[in-house]
Amino acid sequence: MATTFDMSTSRQTLAPVRLGLVRFGLDLLTNCRAALRERHERRRLQARLSDLSDMALHDIGISRGEIDYVAANRDVDPRGAAIRMT
Repeated sequence: MATTFDMSTSRQTLAPVRLGLVRFGLDLLTNCRAALRERHERRRLQARLSDLSDMALHDIGISRGEIDYVAANRDVDPRGAAIRMT
């Protein structure tokens, strides 16, 4: 007894795989863009804080040694309150 297979009825496409790869690629690009934007904002804040005098930094409650920490953790204030810099 011979068995034959009809390839037209058991056809699988690669469309779901391609769609998944496209979504993965778009997600990757979106995440990279967000990371670059975050890095830009962190460096911008570091530069702005570094330009301030020691007295001005003291007035806002940070020391020159805390600039990197404050720029990297913009949502956390070293004194325990939330920072909102625009």
